[in-house]
Amino acid sequence: MAQQSPAAAMAVDSPFGPLSVCEADGAIVAIDWRAPERSRETATLRRAAEQLAAYFAKELQEFDLPLRPKGDEFQQSVCQAMLAIPYGATTTYGEIAAKLDTYGQPVGNACGANSIPIIIPCHRVLAANGLGGYSGEGGVERKIELLKLEDGFPYLL
Repeated sequence: MAQQSPAAAMAVDSPFGPLSVCEADGAIVAIDWRAPERSRETATLRRAAEQLAAYFAKELQEFDLPLRPKGDEFQQSVCQAMLAIPYGATTTYGEIAAKLDTYGQPVGNACGANSIPIIIPCHRVLAANGLGGYSGEGGVERKIELLKLEDGFPYLL
């Protein structure tokens, strides 16, 4: 799959500070944990901003946006597996690995390479014996905050 450079990026407020939501050819391709240097709105980015605001307000549990995450075929399959995890639920790297007939470490690597965090919920994927890592800004603390936002992983609450 050819990777497109973002055609537009828009700053979106979040409980964690500004996010940069990026779009190319009508699909969301990335979310970064800081505001973009230049912001340009598109209809797709406005929809993403509205849906993210509703998610952070606990009014939206499932995003409905065109997505084009970066990555090879394997990374795409891990993204699809993450998208299947319901709001407030969690799974493990090993459970995804079993479904994809692979091992937990490559699944963890693919989760860490997720170019569209929050919308593709890599924060819902845990290690077999704990939280595992989180490559987003704020590390594991951000993962905990996102799980708490969804009232997921109850013993963190």
